[in-house]
Amino acid sequence: MATVELRFSALPEHVRTARLVAAAVARRAGVDEAVLDEVRLAVGEACTRAVGLHQNGGISAPVKVSLIEEEKQFSIEVGDEAPHTAGGSAPGAAGDDPEAEEDEMGLAVISGLVDDVEVKAGADGGLIRMTWPTTPPIVPLA
Repeated sequence: MATVELRFSALPEHVRTARLVAAAVARRAGVDEAVLDEVRLAVGEACTRAVGLHQNGGISAPVKVSLIEEEKQFSIEVGDEAPHTAGGSAPGAAGDDPEAEEDEMGLAVISGLVDDVEVKAGADGGLIRMTWPTTPPIVPLA
């Protein structure tokens, strides 16, 4: 199992770099070329969400991205250190709060792009794990 880890300051300009690295590692891991745009978009949404949570919460810790290559799947985990309430949203997120609505919209977009997505949230932060199947490399017969 190979893992690539990225940590970047919670600044929007670093999200593009995370998307590009995720797509490159996904391609090398064997994710279907037709799905790479979805990988880029999903990682962009997850990282943008984490950056927003850090900025809104005044958190100086970096956003963490893990790219995990396993035997038949490729996973990306995007972690934030913003404390979340039991419902999964950041504290103070009320029904009329535009930031909470934007957060929910980002999660909905990710769920629409990725078939296998898991969202965890707690007092120490949140984690979005997205998984795609991989195809083994074709080895030419001699």
